[in-house]
Amino acid sequence: MNIAILGFGTVGSGVYKIIKNAKRQAQNLHVKHILIRKNKKPILPEMTDSIDEILNDPDVDVVVEVIGGIEPAHQYIVDALKHHKHVITANKAVIAQYMDEFTQVVAENDAKFYFESSVGGGIPWIQGLERALRVDDVNRIQGIFNGTSNFILDQMHRTGKPFNEVLMEAQQLGYAEADPSADIDGIDVANKLCISVDIAYDLFIKPTEELPIFGIRNITEDDMTHFDKLGMTIKLMGKSHQRGQEFDYMVEPTLYYGDTLEAHTRDNYNLISLIGETIGTLKFMGQGAGQLPTANAVIQDILDIFQGKEHLKREFKSSFKFQPNLTRNNYIVRSEIDCSQLFGDYAPELLGDYLIVHDIPVGEMHTMMRQVLQRDETAFMASLPTKKGGAAK
Repeated sequence: MNIAILGFGTVGSGVYKIIKNAKRQAQNLHVKHILIRKNKKPILPEMTDSIDEILNDPDVDVVVEVIGGIEPAHQYIVDALKHHKHVITANKAVIAQYMDEFTQVVAENDAKFYFESSVGGGIPWIQGLERALRVDDVNRIQGIFNGTSNFILDQMHRTGKPFNEVLMEAQQLGYAEADPSADIDGIDVANKLCISVDIAYDLFIKPTEELPIFGIRNITEDDMTHFDKLGMTIKLMGKSHQRGQEFDYMVEPTLYYGDTLEAHTRDNYNLISLIGETIGTLKFMGQGAGQLPTANAVIQDILDIFQGKEHLKREFKSSFKFQPNLTRNNYIVRSEIDCSQLFGDYAPELLGDYLIVHDIPVGEMHTMMRQVLQRDETAFMASLPTKKGGAAK
């Protein structure tokens, strides 16, 4: 099977490395082209700066898109599918924006579009979710979807170092980009949760500013010390529930008691869970990023195509409606302004420097925090557990 790799960064070079040192069934794979940027000097014989050369090569069976970003990745994927080439991608941002379009183009051109590596890196999360959906309705998803944010929170918790210092360490280790916004502001989690929700509920939802998304940019070492005294550990979570004909969606810092798996998920690891009607709770844990784990998931998708293994088909025709206030939580808020009146309907309780807000609808909480941030850009919030042993339901 002949493969073209679009992009030769961390993941692209990892795919190339695994295929070149192939074992077992991966020995049947061959990299024919590697797309590089215009005016970049090729260092391998497979390298080209012409996407047309790849698209018009009848011997190319699979295109692996690992450029990242939205454009030109979106157009390259569409063009490859229209040339009847199968496409594998690790690009969660472009999938979250264009999943419905890609699905339609796939159906019209007798091609396959697989993306296991886009959520959870080397964790077989998409495969596990699709297998559960063959039997069950999945009515809850939650997870530590982002290894960078988990590394930052874990290091702050264990060492007491301030946020900016640990962020710099993450950048030096290659976990965080020079611009870490996607990781620390919850955007990366939002993309991965959108993809998971698309599959689980058979609908298409884009990450937008209107969705309840709150990151970890404002957390301080004093916050970590306070949470530790309460016997709790904080994680940046993506969460969704489905009930009746409605579903919700949220990205938010969440506190867990120390006896939970979430609290013990360390370093750059991910832990993603689903709940199905008959299977119950399934948890998937592993390295959610990194060159070889992510490249491994790309190769698994290629081998599925090579072996004729079909993935679950979704048409995104569900009648479920987004309801941001479907669930309610308790929250802890830290701000330099007095928020008591804003949260007056939810029995706010002042405990030292923190305000506890009781039993508030999730969507309403996020809306109110946007108002708080307009007056205090350093404010922080986190969802509280309702009882020992788990996070709020």
